[in-house]
Parts: sequence; structure tokens; C-alpha cells
Amino acid sequence: MGRYYLLGKYSKHSKTLTLFIIMISVFMVISIFLPGKFLTIRNFQSMFSQIPEFGLLAIAVMLAMLTGGIDLSIVATANLAGIVAALILTKFAFPQIGGHEELFTIILAIASALTVSLICGFLNGILVAYVGVPAILATLGTMGLFSGIAIIITKGYGIMGFPEKFLFIGSGIIFLIPVPMIIFILCALIAVIILNKTTFGFSVYMLGSNPIAARFSGINNENILIKTYMMSGLFSGLASIIMISRVNSIRPGYGSVYLLQAILVSVLGGLDPSGGSGSISGLIMAIITLQVLQSGFNILSFSPFFKKVIWGLILILVMVLNFYSAKLSQKSIKRLKTN
Repeated sequence: MGRYYLLGKYSKHSKTLTLFIIMISVFMVISIFLPGKFLTIRNFQSMFSQIPEFGLLAIAVMLAMLTGGIDLSIVATANLAGIVAALILTKFAFPQIGGHEELFTIILAIASALTVSLICGFLNGILVAYVGVPAILATLGTMGLFSGIAIIITKGYGIMGFPEKFLFIGSGIIFLIPVPMIIFILCALIAVIILNKTTFGFSVYMLGSNPIAARFSGINNENILIKTYMMSGLFSGLASIIMISRVNSIRPGYGSVYLLQAILVSVLGGLDPSGGSGSISGLIMAIITLQVLQSGFNILSFSPFFKKVIWGLILILVMVLNFYSAKLSQKSIKRLKTN
């Protein structure tokens, strides 16, 4: 048993070290080939402004994947939550109202967006946990449902023109650190604590590793699934607040490219697609790596369609490498058993 534990621990540290080397290597290569354009304050500010909203969506995907499922509705959830917040901000916040009333409107808009995102996550959880619909099909269906509702509400048009105080969330700076980055760091720390220091976090990993063993150990699988998908929805809602406050607008379909990238960084960050294995630290290193690549592609003026091809190829490559890595680990375990 001790040898299996050491093997698992070595494998985990090996993945973390590999991710770190990949991240540093990508950063150095882009810096060497694009020094005058990549290593600039303006470019780093641009990357820092994009990491938080994308990072929160990646955490949302990761939470669902840890249970052995997936949440394809994260972007649709974020859009619907953002539209609800935008409607409240544009209908009730106007120059004539006082400062306290405007602040109340902003708080109401944020609370409404998070409530909508929790409801979306709850619906996903019910479909997966109690109705028994496979997660990939359930969230694919709700993705279409939430997107359709968003289009019906807005009639396909964008909503813009939010109060200045609300825009501070997406573009403000505190002690030289962008507010969105502060929000992301706090949310990432909360996710680390929940996953590593709570009974709920242990149950999520246990459920993803072996649902039958989890049930026999006294874990309520259905309850854990619902809570996990609600958390996934909540992080999507937080991402929507940053999105709309950064660009001062919202429209149906905003950020659709984030879905593929969120799945990509989850897998690249060492998360097992079958569930039960993964860490926030690995996810963050993968996010930084992908953002550096994205910045390099933007500087080189790569087509958005070409970038999608690259993300898809990288995802396939990582999945293949993970498959063969798992086979090698199984062979190592067999050798230990024979010895």
C-alpha cells in the first residue's frame, strides 16, 4: 500500500513539474520571438484583464469534471445571468437617482445574476443526479435552453450603458492590481479551500473516483452532484459580472470561444476527464500557458478560426498523452504487484 501511495504521489508531483516546465517554456519562446510586442505593460494588462473571466469559467468546468461529468452550459449560464443583471442596471439605474439608490441597484443586479446562475446550476444538477441524464447531454440541452431564453429576452440585440460604479468591477484598480484579478484570486483560493479542506471537497473527489464506493461509504451522491453543479453555475455567474462590467455591454453568445478553452485548460492542467483527479494549481498554470499562447497568436494576427483549430488539436494531443501516461502508470502498478 505504501508503494502505491508513493507512486501516486510521485505521479502527481511529476504532472505539476511538467506543467510548470511547459508554462515557463511557452513564456520564454514567445518572449524570445516577440520581445518588442509581447514583453510590454500594455500586453500584460490585456492578459490580466482576460484571465479572470476565463479563469472563473475554467473553474466551473473543472468542478463538474471532477465528479466524472461536464458542464457545457457555463457560457450560456454566464450570458443569461449577465443579461438579467444588465436589464436591472439599465432599467433602474439612471442619473437622477441618488448614490445610495444606485448602489442598491448594483447590488440587486449582482444578486439577481448570481441567483439566476445558481438556478441554472440546480437544473443541471437535477437532470444529472435524479433524472439520470448523462452530464454531457443534460448540459448540452440546457446550453441551448439558456441561450434561447437569452435571445428571447434581448431579441438578439446587445444591452449597454451601465453605471460608472458598476464598471469599476471590471476595469478598476486597487493597489496597482486590477479588480477582476483580485476577484479571481479570491475565488480560486475559496475553491482550493473547499476542495482540499472540507468534507464536501473530499466527497467530490470520492464521487469522481468511484461512485459506488462513495455511496457505500455514506456519501449522498445526488446531493453532492447538485451542489457541485450549483457551484459551477455560481462561478459562471461571477464570470458574467466581470464580463459585462469590463466591456460595458452584453449580448447573447458573448464569450462562446471560452467553452472549448475552459475544457482544454482543465485537461491540460492535469484533470482526469473521467473524474476524481485534478487541482486548482494545475488549472491556473494551464490558464497562464494558454493565455500566453493566445496573446502570441493575437500579436501575430492569427485568424479566430485558425486559433480554434489549434485549440482543438492541442486538446486531442493532451488527451492522447494522458491516455498513454495512464497506461504506463497501470503497468508500473502491475510490476509493483508482481514484485
